[in-house]
Amino acid sequence: MPRVKGGYTTRRRRKAILKLAKGYFGSKRTLYKTAHEQVMRSLAYAYRDRKQKKREFRKLWISRINAACKANDYKYSLLISGLNKANVLVNRKVLAEIAIFDKEGFKDLIEIAKKANKGEKIDSAKASGKVVEAEKTAEAPKKAAPKKAEAKSETKVEAKKETKAEAPKKEAKQDLNDLTVAELKEMAKEKNIEGYSKMKKAELIDALK
Repeated sequence: MPRVKGGYTTRRRRKAILKLAKGYFGSKRTLYKTAHEQVMRSLAYAYRDRKQKKREFRKLWISRINAACKANDYKYSLLISGLNKANVLVNRKVLAEIAIFDKEGFKDLIEIAKKANKGEKIDSAKASGKVVEAEKTAEAPKKAAPKKAEAKSETKVEAKKETKAEAPKKEAKQDLNDLTVAELKEMAKEKNIEGYSKMKKAELIDALK
């Protein structure tokens, strides 16, 4: 039988697998067979955990809302059912943020849920307006934080500009030694120094200083 060599297609497929295995421990990043096994397993884990991550965050939000409900002597289940009856469409992520950053707004939502559970009529427009206000107050601390970072970055940029402005003055003196004799003579000619054509490099540097 004729000898079959691995061509471009095989090499390209293997290089793609080894690229995905970059950073793995030991032979998992160097040997194709072990790298292929680990990459297939890693991709399976990634697919699973993308869905698992959503469940974990939902659990976290529910635990935060539940803790805030207990602080206000109310139940999580009654809060959710009351908001649904009042047609207040708020997901658990937003409720958790309101519970952390806007405690007064969260109390208002509990009052809306209590009234809805008792069977009282609630103006859904007003209720949703309260939710919007609570969301804005909850988002305010998050927006305020980056401004400090921006101010720090601005001060750093200004400091760099100052150092850059000062640097050329210091470098100007040191650059004369790096220049050639022809360049030094041109500079001497511009400054109208007499007898520059017969001067040596050291004499030219002294004359230009």
